[in-house]
Amino acid sequence: MMILAKLAGILAMVWFYFTGKKMGEPPVKWAIIGLIGYWLSWWLSRELILSNLVGVFTKNTTLIFLVTQIPMICGVIAIIFVRKKLISNAEKASELEDE
Repeated sequence: MMILAKLAGILAMVWFYFTGKKMGEPPVKWAIIGLIGYWLSWWLSRELILSNLVGVFTKNTTLIFLVTQIPMICGVIAIIFVRKKLISNAEKASELEDE
């Protein structure tokens, strides 16, 4: 189950790296921001949401598997918004440089 979360973190880092490179920004900085954004939101949702729900689904292994994926889903949603904000900031900065 943790393998999917780690894979999503690696994919987020790669996604941010190539986005930063395409936008003309420092790609390593973007990759680190993406990874931190993913892991921070993953950890918070695991502590706040998952810790309360795991005890409810003790008998059904399929539901346990699905519920334990909630932090990964929250992390992915968070990095989508972080990426949009970084792209918006990069576009504004490039417009200011053009003027």
